[in-house]
Amino acid sequence: MGIIEQLAIILVAVAAMSLLSERLRISAIPLFMVAGIILGPFEPFPAVIELGEPLYLLAELGVILLLFYLGLEFSLERILQARKLVLTGGVVDLLINGGLGLLLGFALLGISAEAVLLAGIIYVSSSGIITQALFDFRRLADDETDMVLGTLVFEDLAIALFLGLASGLAVGSAVNGVDLTVRAIIVVVFVATFLIASHFLPRFIDRFSPLVERERLVLVALAIVVGASALAEWVGLSAPVGALLAGILLSETEARDRIERHLFGLRDFTAAIFFFVFGLQIDLGSLGVVWEWLLLAAVVAIGGKLISGWVSGRMVGFTRRQSFTVGASLIARGEFSLILAQLAALGTALSFEFRDRVVSFAGLLVLVTAAIGVILMRESRTVGRAIFGSRRKSS
Repeated sequence: MGIIEQLAIILVAVAAMSLLSERLRISAIPLFMVAGIILGPFEPFPAVIELGEPLYLLAELGVILLLFYLGLEFSLERILQARKLVLTGGVVDLLINGGLGLLLGFALLGISAEAVLLAGIIYVSSSGIITQALFDFRRLADDETDMVLGTLVFEDLAIALFLGLASGLAVGSAVNGVDLTVRAIIVVVFVATFLIASHFLPRFIDRFSPLVERERLVLVALAIVVGASALAEWVGLSAPVGALLAGILLSETEARDRIERHLFGLRDFTAAIFFFVFGLQIDLGSLGVVWEWLLLAAVVAIGGKLISGWVSGRMVGFTRRQSFTVGASLIARGEFSLILAQLAALGTALSFEFRDRVVSFAGLLVLVTAAIGVILMRESRTVGRAIFGSRRKSS
């Protein structure tokens, strides 16, 4: 089957799931993933869609545009005002969820490289899924969203360093502390450069943007966001972090509203492909093999985020309901969990049993946490009121 025929089937499937989600009044994210599972290459369903480079490219563009749009909502001034939320949320999240993941890894696999990689898979949340949910549920203006965004950025920076460690563990080579330090410095300088540029460049951009026609503005904006994503990957960060920084860079420009309006349709199209491709990588047939790992990891993953969100929220003065919302918003795991799992599957220094299980385990963990996380995020206020009562009582 050719790529155009496959794309036609995919578009019909995601359109049907989008209409179903509207009818059921739920987020379309888990439904897009379910469509990918049904049409994907794994049993018990007949293989209809094959994973290939074109789909990966569209999926990558989808998560890049999601983070770019999120960056457009956050100026440097807003980030500086929220710096306490970023550091508190990020550090507490790392200590609690990284620590719980490591403890579970040691319990299941002993003190080993496999346990450290399992901890990384369990620790990191999904920027793509959570960002889409923030848009869907119109949470961008909420006070808690600054902490959620800050935690995601902190996680991306932490995982950029962890990938170097993970690569060494997977192939059995020594992990050089000097290399990790250099990588950390490069990452910090890269992020700082973009944030500083976002303070000065908007005035320069505003001189020329009114003269640029719509089609050219779209091309220029795409060049900036994809270029920033490529630079981020080059320095060892993830592409979505570069896209987020590109959004922050353009957030104070006069062209921001025009860019948002003109790229909106492309963002929704590629984001749907992103979640669909997620589903293509999930093998339900492996549930019988990894169910014990999955059950324990799901409890740790969901409980850990709720605890870390609660603790960090209360530390910065949020109400109990707001703190619960922070934790609920961070439950979904996603792209980085799959990346780490695929890296582990190729790790020649790791046990065959672990390499055989890890991709299926990560895919199912993503499905479970994404479904539960999105639903709990949508209902977090209702659940918060039920548990903690009125705002006055929950403070």
